[in-house]
Amino acid sequence: MTTRRQTLGLLAAAALLPIAPRFAFSAAPFSNVANAGYYRFHFGNFEVTGLSDGTMALPMAKIYQNEPIGALQRKLDEYFLGKEPHISINAYLVNDGERLVLIDAGTGTLFGPGAGKLIQHLERSGYRADQVDAVILTHIHADHSGGLTVDGKTQFPNATIHVADREYRFWINREGLTSVTEEIGKDLQRALDALAPYIATGKVARFADDADPLPNFGSILRPGHTPGHSSIVLKANDGQRLVFWGDVIHGDYVQFDEPDVFVTFDVDGTAAAATRAVALADAADGRYLVAGAHLPFPGIGHVARDTTLYRFIPWNYVE
Repeated sequence: MTTRRQTLGLLAAAALLPIAPRFAFSAAPFSNVANAGYYRFHFGNFEVTGLSDGTMALPMAKIYQNEPIGALQRKLDEYFLGKEPHISINAYLVNDGERLVLIDAGTGTLFGPGAGKLIQHLERSGYRADQVDAVILTHIHADHSGGLTVDGKTQFPNATIHVADREYRFWINREGLTSVTEEIGKDLQRALDALAPYIATGKVARFADDADPLPNFGSILRPGHTPGHSSIVLKANDGQRLVFWGDVIHGDYVQFDEPDVFVTFDVDGTAAAATRAVALADAADGRYLVAGAHLPFPGIGHVARDTTLYRFIPWNYVE
């Protein structure tokens, strides 16, 4: 039987519990291991590796054109993207069994610490930059070609650079330029800086409109974003196609429903919008895989029609 004195003692002990010492276990520290930055899969008889060059935070409601800023920002807010969405910069490495072919080359050091990670991620994926045999450019904007050359030094010393002839003539030979804005002038200089060392050693090859840059690789002229902007087509032996879009789409929401919205980076926004409408319809009807340079990494999926116009369906993850 518990006495009154024992009860009071128990109550006193309970009152002291909050200040009594107890054993503590420290929380696990935050990890300093970065994201892998690559995604590998097999496509027909090819090995394809998506490579992230990083991201850029951009005020997309201001960059998108042909619709009021307020309406564009509301659409971005609907998708929880805010005022400066992080836009992915993607490139793709294809091993066809005979050669390593890189589609686009990232930014190098031109776009700050959030980008310029392509070679780092290439190495994490198990390859080296000096193993790359060819680089095919969808176009010569700096976020696709800036990684070719850094501080005058070629980053892919054993690669030949393949680029559409009309793209080369615009950016390097400056054909068709009627006026040069400050922004275009900057782009022209960056294009020359990126390609000059390869030109000097005879390691630039040009392909005609809709021609095959290499065996297993085709091209589709998609002008507007730049004059020679081209999607690159990987043709598997089972008839499947994977189309590396380049800059058909910037982001993965607004322009699928509103293809007529273009961006300030377009050399010819009206032509880019017309090209986008064709590319979206073709992808939806053809039911082939697309890979977008500025879709959320790894940027691979299908285009489907919906009640508004189109939507992007990311490819189901495959281990």
